[in-house]
Amino acid sequence: MMRLRFTILFISLISIATALQAQTKNITVKGKVIDGKSEQPVEFATVVLKDKNTEKNITGKTTAADGTFEIKTDVSDFYVEVSFIGFETKAIKDISIANGMANLGTIAMGENEEVLEELLIVGERSTTEFELDKKVFNVGKDLSSAGGSAFDVLNNVPSVNVNIEGEISLRGSTGVEILINGKPSVLTSESGSNALGTITADMIEKIEVITNPSAKYNAEGTSGIINIVIKKEERKGTNGSVSINTGVPHNHSLGLSLNHRTEKFNLFSQVGAGYRNMPNESRNINTDLGSNTSVISNGEEDKYEQFYNFSLGTDYYINPTNVLTLSGNFAYEIEDQPSTSYFSSLDENNEVVSEWNRDQATSATNPKWQYELQYKSDFKDDEDHVLLFSATGSHFGKDQSSEYTNVTTYGENVDSNQQTDTDFKETEYTFKLDYTKPFLDKFTLETGGQYNINDVGNDYSVSNLEDGTWVVDPDLSNVFEYHQNVLALYGTGAYEGDKWGLKLGLRVETTDLNTVLKNTGEENNQNYTNLFPSVHTSYKLTNNFSVQAGFSKRILRPRLWNLNPFFNISNNYSIRTGNPDLRPEYTDSYELAAMYIVDKISWNVGVYHRYTTDVVERISTFEDNVNISKPYNIGTNRATGVELNGKYLPANWLSITGEINYNYYIREGSLETTSFDFDADQWTSKVTTKFKFPLDIDFEVTGHYQSEYQTVQSIISNNLFADMGVRKKILKGRGVINMSVRDIFASRRMETITNQSDFYLYSYGKRGRFVTLGFSFGFGKGEAMEFSGQKMH
Repeated sequence: MMRLRFTILFISLISIATALQAQTKNITVKGKVIDGKSEQPVEFATVVLKDKNTEKNITGKTTAADGTFEIKTDVSDFYVEVSFIGFETKAIKDISIANGMANLGTIAMGENEEVLEELLIVGERSTTEFELDKKVFNVGKDLSSAGGSAFDVLNNVPSVNVNIEGEISLRGSTGVEILINGKPSVLTSESGSNALGTITADMIEKIEVITNPSAKYNAEGTSGIINIVIKKEERKGTNGSVSINTGVPHNHSLGLSLNHRTEKFNLFSQVGAGYRNMPNESRNINTDLGSNTSVISNGEEDKYEQFYNFSLGTDYYINPTNVLTLSGNFAYEIEDQPSTSYFSSLDENNEVVSEWNRDQATSATNPKWQYELQYKSDFKDDEDHVLLFSATGSHFGKDQSSEYTNVTTYGENVDSNQQTDTDFKETEYTFKLDYTKPFLDKFTLETGGQYNINDVGNDYSVSNLEDGTWVVDPDLSNVFEYHQNVLALYGTGAYEGDKWGLKLGLRVETTDLNTVLKNTGEENNQNYTNLFPSVHTSYKLTNNFSVQAGFSKRILRPRLWNLNPFFNISNNYSIRTGNPDLRPEYTDSYELAAMYIVDKISWNVGVYHRYTTDVVERISTFEDNVNISKPYNIGTNRATGVELNGKYLPANWLSITGEINYNYYIREGSLETTSFDFDADQWTSKVTTKFKFPLDIDFEVTGHYQSEYQTVQSIISNNLFADMGVRKKILKGRGVINMSVRDIFASRRMETITNQSDFYLYSYGKRGRFVTLGFSFGFGKGEAMEFSGQKMH
């Protein structure tokens, strides 16, 4: 059945391509936009082709980082209008066309102190761009993400989903590598937990979704890479914004952003502080099917956080072709996490044997810092001839203590007191060198290397109160050290002609991993070298329709918390632990995609296949109604999927964006004498509708659906939820009042059912509705940035 579906899809793609060949556009308009004073390129300037007779928009595009643009059209009677915030709009009507080319050369923009409303509106829309080996989602003012964090922005990006626990998946797979500005960061590592939530929505310039990366990128991540690119203001003069937010549950923050640009220096900074709460309600059922006894728990938790963020950086323009950048960020969180769980123990007749409350009091401090030194050299012979070097250091720490108290309220006495102490420190250093050299306009060579050092220490102890004295439990306590170094070298060669493009690459990575369990002396050393080839090709059937294909080999090294054999006893009937003997996963990834863009409609459809070996899965074992979950390498996974993204602009006041992703997977594997062979499918979808009303009021609503799907032991239930946002501009666009509601109907939850031959497990978690109201004001040549500190929900 699946083969028939994909055959039909492939025939449809070919049919569409054939039908569209008659629509070829034969005029290319290109040029470069610069600041008339500083002569620096103007990125994201809006370039629109307009009909000379009706003055209506024909098509348009935003400029690249170097200020260049290239637009295709089949209309010959047009003029060009260039605009950007803080500059006067420029119309170019005297245009010469020769051999199908209209080269406008360098367009110098003059400054304009007034902020033009229509330009702000154009600049706020989020758009998706497709490159040879990646998709780029340019983050605009997504209203349902206003007052939110990186998690909220990611949840609105095509192909990406974030569950209520902050776990990120790409096309249904959690084997995804998260980068910040193209480099690893402790803020995105598993040990950072919710640290990614300290990146607020207003700080993000764009998100790159790389489902089939070339050899230039890290080989880490079996389903691909998500690269979060942070904003850095570069407009001349002094610019900034201030914002204040409040919300229910508690989400109160104050933010200030400042930037000052001169001829030689660009100084940028952000300061933020706030207080927030993330409530959670949970339910768990553990049933022994042999004895028919059960333990049921219902819990209520609050997580209160005070947070402080400070970022500072500067660009030094040594000369027009050489820039040195130094930046740093420091964040500090104070956590208070009280919770109460209500337990019941039932016998074989389903009668209550005992009931008790388990109270948790947790406090923690989390310091985080990161600094980066970057040098960029642009060669004069070609704007794409670039040398880039960067050195990044980062640290994440957690000093946490928890106390658990069991108080019997009925039946058998289960009174007990436990406490845990955690001293966690992770430090990461990344050194990266990239060199790009174009040849003959159509050929490009890239080469470079990266060295990543990751050191972790986790001192974790569990103590029981015995006769008024705290006694350490040696079976649950440990000191775990983790050291991983990865050295990578790569080379790619690309040909990009008018219609056809090809990119070949090879990456070699050497991994040296060492883990030590200090209490027992248990040590695990792994050293391996892998080759990661990549092939990408594209062909333009018309200027509106193109086809891409790609192949890459990927790796997913064992995650830190999957290796660390600590025991999480927050619920001492549902315990998670690690496995230091895990091996890496390897994936062969294939993809075929087609893109069609015409005026008001754009869509992208893709077919993909991933073959993964040594898949890491968590396996539950059950004894005395206690569930212990531990990761193992369980066989292979073959996943084949179809993905469709589209955008429709039926009117200037309305836009509709949608996506659907379906994949079918075959699992084969066993552990000891248990077979885990099965096949299943899953699908996800999103639809976002944006309205622009009079009086500068914008409204947006997004619906999300995630189907039920199967893992080796469990069923994950489906999910249907919606977000919305509304915004009102004031003070000529410099002020913004916004309100967002995430999970409007409080329907989003995480529900897992594990039904095995000898035990049954049920787990449920829910965050609830979040409402945020904010005001922001931009000064200088800046605009309101809507700073907020809300983390994932």
